[in-house]
Amino acid sequence: MFKYSLDNKRYHTLNYDLTKRFGTRVFKVSLNAGFSCPNFKNGTGCIYCSAKGSGDFAGDKNDDLLTQFNKIKQKLNNKWPDTKYIAYFQANTNTYAPVKVLKEKFEKVLTFPNVVGINIGTRPDAISDECLKYLSDLNKRTFLTIELGLQSMHNKTLKLINRGHDLNCFDACVKRLREKDINVVVHIINGLPYETHDMMMDTIKHLNKLDIQGIKIHMLHVLKNTPLENYYKKTKFHLLTKEEYVNIICDQIEELNEKIVIHRLTGDGAKENLIAPVWTLKKVSVLNDVDKELKRRGTYQGFNKSILNRVNLICNNFIKKGDVVVDATCGNGNDTLMLSKLAKKVFSFDIQKKAIENTKKLLDKYAVDNVTLINDSHENIDIILKQYNTKISLVLFNLGYLPGGDKSITTNHTSTLNAIKKSIKILNKKGIILATCYPHEEGKKESIEIMNYLNKNNIKYLTYHNTTNKDAPYLIEIKPKNIN
Repeated sequence: MFKYSLDNKRYHTLNYDLTKRFGTRVFKVSLNAGFSCPNFKNGTGCIYCSAKGSGDFAGDKNDDLLTQFNKIKQKLNNKWPDTKYIAYFQANTNTYAPVKVLKEKFEKVLTFPNVVGINIGTRPDAISDECLKYLSDLNKRTFLTIELGLQSMHNKTLKLINRGHDLNCFDACVKRLREKDINVVVHIINGLPYETHDMMMDTIKHLNKLDIQGIKIHMLHVLKNTPLENYYKKTKFHLLTKEEYVNIICDQIEELNEKIVIHRLTGDGAKENLIAPVWTLKKVSVLNDVDKELKRRGTYQGFNKSILNRVNLICNNFIKKGDVVVDATCGNGNDTLMLSKLAKKVFSFDIQKKAIENTKKLLDKYAVDNVTLINDSHENIDIILKQYNTKISLVLFNLGYLPGGDKSITTNHTSTLNAIKKSIKILNKKGIILATCYPHEEGKKESIEIMNYLNKNNIKYLTYHNTTNKDAPYLIEIKPKNIN
């Protein structure tokens, strides 16, 4: 189970976050406080926004806040009694009013039974200095979260959808809120007109660089009586299919920092107003498909943070209980420990005595008894493991220097290539070699030497990159049984 989930999800769930924080189940109650929006001042607003200001499932603004709260609370209590609540000001822009009005609304809900926090949906261009000062005070008295609409990091998209602000405005607002230690949840939309897969991924990567605490991901809905309806009928821009959306969501989850709480992975527009895509009405089906796809991939939130996650995934899928495997660079022992849980026998090499000592300490901590530590160069693998010739299923190279050790001592491109050549010879028929290469000077030489050798000798291999950054670590999976 993913460490930030209570229900076997592979991402950081809101249920986990709130249950851990309050020790019980917590529900958000969506309210409509009758606020307007500064983006409506020219009579248009965001092209996708409904007449209810994206608050289609909030309470009835004709009811007072307590009546709205009790109506929704009653429905929840029928299924989940004795819970706590967060009052969610959802419809329109809930900081677009004088602070006196804001205080009247927000302070009121704090008096409702079992309300432990407030979520306020707003825009990055609608928080004045006076408002921020009040929010800072409110944050000291309750669990406060500000939900900011971004939708896309791309200014040309923001202009197209008439957001009324740019990326710099958004970034500056996040910074101001975080300086007051106020939690920030960001709304984004997948499938905006003409945005590519890479553009949607760019938005996630940008958010990873900011200090945000949560995210809501939506699929673009074309609703009746919106400017988007006319634009869609006129241009027929591509709307994501369900399959496309699920794949993009899973890619985004793999990229997203694991500590960012995922509040929403999809949304469902009001059925009577929805023009397209109709598949979004089956919200549970979409969420189930996301779960299935992540399970199929064997990935989870933050998977792309380290290429070593890919190494672990391959090892978990490939190694069988009866296998004999080798950690050719034991380092501090983390890979060796991982291999010990999967294989029958592990041989772990390192030329540095400190690495052997660190690995032994880790293995002793977990009472591991199927590992032999070898304080020698992996270049001698064929000699030291002579009796296991053609019996090795996997050899793992995590190249570079000892983490926490002397960075001037690294694996060497000459000895590494020799070790890989010799490892090829002692592998069994199914055997593979995994080599993680790093971007420091010697690591680049190792990478070049390995790739040149594999290409020259027509040895089959795959490469895995967790980022488009050419200088980032990457993995080579070598399948030498395909030598011509």
